[in-house]
Amino acid sequence: MHDGSDQPPVIGPSMALSARRRGLDAGQGIAAAACLGILALSLLTAPRLAALGLMHGFWLLFLIAALWRVAAVAISRLPAALPAPPPDLPPYAVIAALRHEAAMAPQLVDRLSRLDYPADRLRGFLVIEADDGDTIAAARACPRPDWLSVLVAPPGDPMTKPRALNVALSRIGEGLVTVYDAEDEPDPGQLREAAARFASGGARLACLQAPLRIRPPADPARRRPFLDRQFAAEYAALFEVILPAMARLGLPFPLGGTSNHFRVDVLRQIGGWDPWNVTEDADLGFRLWRCGWRLGVMSAPTWETPPGGLDAWLPQRARWLKGFMQTWLVHMRRPLALGWRGLLSLHLTLGVALVSAAVHAFALMLVVALSLGALSAGLWPAAPPMALLVLVVGAASSWLAARVGSRRAGMTYSLSDMLAAPLYWSMLSLAFAHALWRLIRQPFAWDKTPHTPDDPGDHHRTGRQAA
Repeated sequence: MHDGSDQPPVIGPSMALSARRRGLDAGQGIAAAACLGILALSLLTAPRLAALGLMHGFWLLFLIAALWRVAAVAISRLPAALPAPPPDLPPYAVIAALRHEAAMAPQLVDRLSRLDYPADRLRGFLVIEADDGDTIAAARACPRPDWLSVLVAPPGDPMTKPRALNVALSRIGEGLVTVYDAEDEPDPGQLREAAARFASGGARLACLQAPLRIRPPADPARRRPFLDRQFAAEYAALFEVILPAMARLGLPFPLGGTSNHFRVDVLRQIGGWDPWNVTEDADLGFRLWRCGWRLGVMSAPTWETPPGGLDAWLPQRARWLKGFMQTWLVHMRRPLALGWRGLLSLHLTLGVALVSAAVHAFALMLVVALSLGALSAGLWPAAPPMALLVLVVGAASSWLAARVGSRRAGMTYSLSDMLAAPLYWSMLSLAFAHALWRLIRQPFAWDKTPHTPDDPGDHHRTGRQAA
């Protein structure tokens, strides 16, 4: 395999498409000022009409998002044909960026060793920062296949996962490349399926996303039933329903942080990952589209465990939402370059996710307060018909996507999970507030999720156990 030693280093996208450039550019500033001016003028001259307009605008936004989820369930049901493998498998590189993961290194190496791909066509890197001596020592002590090496990243800023990925990408010159996280257990056939789909997917196919499936930790003491089940259902709706539907419609989408498969030449051409974006995966999906490339999905999954309790879930979700804000702002600098389909996708995914997270808790509290107030006065709770429609259709569409996605992922989604979901959705508002504060104060800080190895005697090879 060509090792890329004669290639220039990969350092990320240009400043115009990087989260490193903070704040609004001139066009965004003018647009924001104009919108705020129109809103202020409307509230001063016709406050009731302006309030009604804002309210109905939000209702319409959430109704469109709900109808999209229903449509995605139907669209994603179309069968995806599995192409025949190419006669000559391309070189494949595997990258895993590790940070304070000494305990996870043996498990990850063991799982990567099971990948079903010709060893002479494989090359892998465990990328570790130079100051993380414990993880370096643990990785080097593991019995590794010959194709998997430990790569110590040179000192530099920012000290983030995407920068580490770029360090490894600089060592790769051709073929395909994929990314895994410390807690991942990829299906052994994932690389072969990706190679087959790239070979038959056309010249513009640059990336494939494998489904991520959540299963409970092997140790019962580490399980958090409410958060674990809601997190698993959320992943199932995204990776089994929404992303397959978007891929079938030929739309761009935010990638998951792991199990993305790329053409190396394309990834190098667009600058690799943005080291300054804390959701470099979400950004990369839209940057590929902006540069004229297409994204797809595949069927061989990667299994993960949920983050754990609230102390781990909240920083992780806040980082995701902060990264969504970064990515949305970056790509809204030149929105027309996305085209109307790319712009629609950006708003349907990142935009709706951010607005929904911001208002979930407020909406739930308002519904509860109005209902209790009406009942205490001996009245039947009343609501505007449009608000009631949005509430019912929105909840039903979310439940539908979670139920269908869970079934496809081999998990259960029970009535109790459905009834508990609004509380989980409301918790996103706490994460949103934390994310907004962190975006202002610490935009590039990376809140790392802690991981614990599974019990080596209790692997769920089929992934069929209910989360």
